[in-house]
Amino acid sequence: MSVLTQRRDMKEYNHEHDHQRRCRHGGSARGIGQGIAQRLGADGHHVIVADLPTMQEGVQETVSTIEAAGGKATGAEVDVTDQASVEALVATAVEVGGKLDIFVANAGIAQIEPLIDYSKEDFEKILNVNITGVFLSYQAAAKQMIAQGNGGKIIGAASIVAFRPFALLSPYSATKWAVRGLSQGAAMEWAKHGITVNAYGPGIVGTSMWDLIDEKLGEQEGLAKGEAIKKYAGDTLLGRVSVPEDVANLVSFLSSEDSDYITGQTMLVDGGMQFS
Repeated sequence: MSVLTQRRDMKEYNHEHDHQRRCRHGGSARGIGQGIAQRLGADGHHVIVADLPTMQEGVQETVSTIEAAGGKATGAEVDVTDQASVEALVATAVEVGGKLDIFVANAGIAQIEPLIDYSKEDFEKILNVNITGVFLSYQAAAKQMIAQGNGGKIIGAASIVAFRPFALLSPYSATKWAVRGLSQGAAMEWAKHGITVNAYGPGIVGTSMWDLIDEKLGEQEGLAKGEAIKKYAGDTLLGRVSVPEDVANLVSFLSSEDSDYITGQTMLVDGGMQFS
């Protein structure tokens, strides 16, 4: 596929990483993010893998993995809470591929903490990354797509907690509800430009974030390591915790022409935990 001539050939893939002990996020270097990036590369798209300057080693690992499998990928730097940084990332994508047709906004952090103990500083941080970061990403992508005049696809990272909050994840749950609402509003406003806006909502995924959730829930409920996730995974009709490839398959669909008549939706990929 020629990056310069084919539609849906550029993917913008962002994430924010937090080093605090209570925070985790699966970014482009591992977990869900890596699974998505690898799948999009296998689909024949040129993947822009972006992260903070301090996370470039992980970015390059993901890029190398895609290229080793025969795909095309380019590493880039971004701070999704900074408007100029996000706009520069879009410009980089256009410089590399000639245009921007698909943007996957995977920005987000999760902090596992009882709501009663949550600090104002931490609350503002999760809002800044998980909501403001997605807003800036959506807006920058849409401006470029509108200027190009050929429509496009914008895809955001929501979660099962956009429909069903989890204990110890109350602010995170609130931000994912916000991503769901922002995606619906953006879909309404940008449909006239041929831009679809959707979000994906993973359930329990076997990643480092959920390892930490298991640990913290176990402390709260007096359960051994692995037992809390097993308890919650028991609500999954398909009987297993998700793997990153499950989520990547959905993002691949939302990135393809097969989803051209779908917009404003947050689609769950949770094995049957939540029905909406």
